[in-house]
Parts: sequence; C-alpha cells; structure tokens
Amino acid sequence: GAQIARAAGEFRTATSENAGTAELSEGPKGVVIRASVDGLAPGWHGIHFHAVGDCSDEGFQKSGGHAHHESEKPPHGLLTPQGPDDGDLPNIHADDNGRARAELYSPFVTLSGAEGRAMLLDGDGAAIVIHEGPDDHVSQPIGGAGARVACAVIRKAD
Repeated sequence: GAQIARAAGEFRTATSENAGTAELSEGPKGVVIRASVDGLAPGWHGIHFHAVGDCSDEGFQKSGGHAHHESEKPPHGLLTPQGPDDGDLPNIHADDNGRARAELYSPFVTLSGAEGRAMLLDGDGAAIVIHEGPDDHVSQPIGGAGARVACAVIRKAD
C-alpha cells in the first residue's frame, strides 16, 4: 500500500526530560496522534500543535504560537464560530497518577505537505504542547488553558 507518513516526539516537563511520547501517522484526510504522557496534574489538559519545534526553554515559549498554514490565523477554539485554528485539538485527561493516554485526530495538520493544512515537518519544525488546564474551545487566545507544562518536538520517524 501507500507509504504512511509518520512522525514522533518525546514529551518533556519541568521535572522530566522523558515524560512520554507522541506518535503521529498521516491518513488521507488528517493525522492521528497517539499520546502517552506521565507527570501531569490529574484532570483535563489542553493540547495543541505549536508552530516551532523547540522545547528547550523553561515554560516552552520558544515553541511559538499555534501551527497554521496561512499567515492569518482564524480564532482559536474547536467551538468558536470562525475557528478553529490548525493547532487546535480536543483535551486529554490525566488520571489520579498523572498519566494521560489518548488518541487524537486532526484534519488541520499534515506530515507530508498536503495542501490547506499546517505542515508540521517544515523548516522550523513543530511541537505538541500540553497546558496546565483544560481548553474551553472558545476563549481567546488559548481557551483559558493556562501555562505550558509539557512539550514534545515533532520529528520525522523512519
């Protein structure tokens, strides 16, 4: 069959270099993300694609804003009338031990350069960022999700 584009990343947190993994696989209309993360606060967390593949600084600000395929971004939020932006994803949930295991899907991003979607494997890469609280999918600019608590640089997988 056709070659499936794949990518992967390792999550880091303020306390752990290796807090879990993200595996990405591209299908015909979008990307499946399997996330496995430890060390989160119990409860719901916003998770988004950010535009720059850099998780090296404290607070993960170098990952920039949300990934997008055009210079002008629509408003944030899966429930926003003019939204969502290409970086938006459903929330993930961490259990009482701080473990989150989730499979997410986004029709807004691409690993292979599909037209009209944010290219994750471009020159400056991309990151998956997890926030301290849930994304309400409406509030601007990030759904009230708060500080960035985990970050994974997305890299092409063999």
